[in-house]
Amino acid sequence: MLMKKITGIEFSLLSPKLIRKMSSLEVKTPDTYDKDGYPMESGLMHPHLVVINPGLRCKTCGQRMKKCPGHFGSLELIRPVVHSEFGKRLDVLMHATCKECGKIVLPEDKIEKHRKLLKDETPESVTKKIVSKAKLVKKCPHCKATKGKVLLDKPTNFYYDKERIYPTEIREWIEKISASDLELFGYDAELVRPEWFIMKVLSVPPITIRPSITLESGIKSEDDLTHKLVDIIRINMRLKDNIDAGAPQLIIEDLWDLLQYHVTTYFDNNTAGVPPAKHRSGRALRTIVQRLKGKKGRFRHNLTGKRVNFAARSTVTPDPFIKISEVGVPKRIANELTVPERVTEWNKKELQKLVKDTDEVVYAIRADETKKRVDETNKEEIAEDLDVGFRIERKLRDGDIVLFNRQPSLHRLSMLAHSARVMDGKTLRINPIVCGPYNADFDGDEMNLHVPQTEEGKGEAKELMYVRNQVISPRYGAPVIVLDEDGVSGSFVLTMKTTEFTREEAMQYFFEMGIKELPKPDRGKNYSGKIVFSEMLPKDLNLEYKTNLCKIIQNTNKCKECTKEKCKDDAYLKIKNGNLICGVIDKSSLGEVSGQLIDTLARNYPSEVIEEFYNKINRVVADLLTKRGMTAGVDEYEVSNNLLKAKEKAVEEMYTKGKALTDRFEKGTLEHLPGKNLKESFEAKMMRVAAETKKRIEHQIMKEKLDSILKEDPKLNTMIMIASGSRGSSINLMNISGFWGQANVREGRPRRGFTNRLITANEKNDVGVKAGGFISSNFVDGMDAKEYFYHSMGGRQGEVDTGVSTKVSGYLYRRLANSLKDLVVNNDKTVRTASSELVQYSYGEDGVFTQNTIKGKSIDIEKEAKKMKE
Repeated sequence: MLMKKITGIEFSLLSPKLIRKMSSLEVKTPDTYDKDGYPMESGLMHPHLVVINPGLRCKTCGQRMKKCPGHFGSLELIRPVVHSEFGKRLDVLMHATCKECGKIVLPEDKIEKHRKLLKDETPESVTKKIVSKAKLVKKCPHCKATKGKVLLDKPTNFYYDKERIYPTEIREWIEKISASDLELFGYDAELVRPEWFIMKVLSVPPITIRPSITLESGIKSEDDLTHKLVDIIRINMRLKDNIDAGAPQLIIEDLWDLLQYHVTTYFDNNTAGVPPAKHRSGRALRTIVQRLKGKKGRFRHNLTGKRVNFAARSTVTPDPFIKISEVGVPKRIANELTVPERVTEWNKKELQKLVKDTDEVVYAIRADETKKRVDETNKEEIAEDLDVGFRIERKLRDGDIVLFNRQPSLHRLSMLAHSARVMDGKTLRINPIVCGPYNADFDGDEMNLHVPQTEEGKGEAKELMYVRNQVISPRYGAPVIVLDEDGVSGSFVLTMKTTEFTREEAMQYFFEMGIKELPKPDRGKNYSGKIVFSEMLPKDLNLEYKTNLCKIIQNTNKCKECTKEKCKDDAYLKIKNGNLICGVIDKSSLGEVSGQLIDTLARNYPSEVIEEFYNKINRVVADLLTKRGMTAGVDEYEVSNNLLKAKEKAVEEMYTKGKALTDRFEKGTLEHLPGKNLKESFEAKMMRVAAETKKRIEHQIMKEKLDSILKEDPKLNTMIMIASGSRGSSINLMNISGFWGQANVREGRPRRGFTNRLITANEKNDVGVKAGGFISSNFVDGMDAKEYFYHSMGGRQGEVDTGVSTKVSGYLYRRLANSLKDLVVNNDKTVRTASSELVQYSYGEDGVFTQNTIKGKSIDIEKEAKKMKE
């Protein structure tokens, strides 16, 4: 075979001559079929365009239906029409050239000057310069003809000195432009002549592009393109008949405009300024441009994304009792999806037994690819016949490797490999711990399941994509598959020093974990939550660090010096030889990115260990939270009288400080901040004072509320969530029980409102504390009308950003991903394009894969130094 290399691709227009040359038939009649159902002669379904019946041969190429590619036809237009996609290009040429002689309306020396610019500039920029100068010219310097004004009424109607100019005249004008002048507009005259923008002949696509469908009633339904072509032919015939009959010019022009309309909507039925062509039902026709562009277009729907076999789709629901690497597959789906297995010397007897004794095998395929369906009547015969080299296709069963995906697939963890677990029900099930990488929730999300069909596919999925091997994120080198919300709150409650279980309760949890020998109790006859948790850990695990609770306590200035494991609040965590000595398990242990316990288990132990840990803790936590309960009540947001007084005092101080700043601002004596003018400095200082005031009261509220969970008989309320870091923060408490503080819009005080004031209830030119959006109320007490308006201003920003940012960032990401998708890392670690052009000498400039780093650092220096000391 002769191999050739493509050096480039050229795009050009089809000339009228080429359209006629490639045409196998001139279409003349709008009718498709006659009374007997046969295609009409010279009609849109003529056998010269393609063969549509299995028994016949194509009249053009002689091939049968499956092999005939289809052939183009042509339609001669009685009057030429403007191609709607090129109206703007014609407008540019008409502005820059003379109607009488066709030359560019600039002196020869200036034309040559622009010709030289082509060496350094793009044709587009040169064209812009020519047009901007040509618009000022009143008389052609070559033939001295007066230059009229050209106006384009988009998309295709042109006016010359306010008089309508029709396509025949435009074509005559454009034909006069020389090939050398066309170069200045970026055209190669051998490939494109601009008069072809005005069509005399229309190309009719083959029937393979616009196939018919036969309805159940036997009636044939034609494609939208065929409908549109029928309209064009009918109007074309009416125009011919009227011209031949000598009809008035007004009627001919109306029909000509109608022909232009149908040709325009044939190319693009969504052209601005043109009403879309519709079916009788009112549905807009999908014509050529609609077939190509958008999510449902040819490129995105059929080329970059395709429907595949061996896949299922259903709503996803939670199941905390399956392992993180498992996916629950409904029996109905498992019975439809098949997995191929090759018959070898080693598994021949096993597969023969499978065919004979079960209904799991669907097909048996011989070495010559002959396929036979297995049923009750031929089981024995197929089992006997089964030999090395055969393949069987069996139903999906427990343990099969499958790929699981949630769209939009924004990063590599949006598609992971799981082990199938066939279950009752109709939904696909996953452990809630695996929601993070998929960004899934259970409010109706649907996910896709794919079954690899080759041993290589299964091997790659298991080695590269298996869930338990993906706990560390390839984006930032820290845990991403983590316990969240209830899991973190439950672990915190389990490991609190006040949590205690009776022997029977502890036995139940040990049984759930698969522990057969009871450990010794540490609270007389009872077991602490710490002992239960310790049974989930590897026996050689040693860890020490500050918990999330410790960080919160430090923020409230409750303790001045860290006493580590002697901490009376149990906020310092220490694990020695797999035993939790002190501390609570919270966000610092289990959280995304910050989870040190998860990070250690995922990096330093086989992946089965982290999977088993999650399996155990999920079972215990789900039961513990159900039995102990976590409640939220209005009473937990009540604060002491001391705090109420502190709040009132802080608000008064804020008004005093704000008044002082306002006075200095109005007098012009306010000190400027670096890089800011007087107004900007004032606004920044007002924001800073409000933030400091709020922070002070926030710490006091937090200090008071911490006592409710650190005492001997703790309350299991929303403070558990804040202390453990599972959800919420001290700001939420502050807004509910303290005061809201300064309303914030675009990282500053609200500015946009009425003239010289924010809302009509304010005095004009008032820029003080209250008028600038300070809210001294909280959610428990409620806000007055002014404060409610201020609060809504900040809320509106959040709502708008959510709607707008999601759409914009999604589209920008899509463009970025499409531009980078041909990049590949070679075996030598260089990053190259599909055409082997070098992008990076080393992947990521350092050759380090982020998943193998510690939060982006190639090595944890502190940890390594500690090891060397030991």
